Amino acid sequence: MRMETGVCVLHLFCMRGDGVDREAVHAAVKAAEEQECQVVTAQILGHKGDMAFMALGPDVAALRSFQTALQQAGLRVVDSYLSITEVSEYAKGMPEEALQARLYPQLPPEGKPAFCFYPMSKRREAHANWYATPFDERRDMMMEHGSSGRKFAGKIVQLVTGSTGLDDYEWGVTLFGINLEVIKDVVYTLRYDKGSALYGEFGAFYVGYLAYVDDML
Repeated sequence: MRMETGVCVLHLFCMRGDGVDREAVHAAVKAAEEQECQVVTAQILGHKGDMAFMALGPDVAALRSFQTALQQAGLRVVDSYLSITEVSEYAKGMPEEALQARLYPQLPPEGKPAFCFYPMSKRREAHANWYATPFDERRDMMMEHGSSGRKFAGKIVQLVTGSTGLDDYEWGVTLFGINLEVIKDVVYTLRYDKGSALYGEFGAFYVGYLAYVDDML
């Protein structure tokens, strides 16, 4: 099953157990790459996982095969997130090159080894219902959000992927930064924007740094 537009994005957060087959993990990554997938690997800090595999590709079956291969290699998937690349309804008028970069990103970006992933949604509460707010107001809030993010140009690369109907939240946010400090700063700064302060709901954060498979194992 292939995507018509953009690519499917599967984040897998894994723990290593006894008897992990290092060569089988390498083979799983290689097989995914041979099926048009990009695979980004990261070490995770803290108790939530040992490592992360971020796989992007147009063929959903190839992503499922990749997940199975990692499990058969002895890794235990402790959390995951499924989403797809998309162009926001608020992005009309952006240059075509920028739109294509959102649909078909090339990862990981050079010189940004810090890694962070978190899911988020917009509130639907009586006092703060994003979807009952007029479009022009939502667009203005997203413009403010984008302006705040551009202050970190050159330090952060962000990929926002859609997950409504696919996972527990509405978007997945993946950040690549020059270090962990700048990731903390950008998330802190953006939470003061009206769109986040009033309407943002966030899931668990997974933070670490990019690493080769051999280093992770």
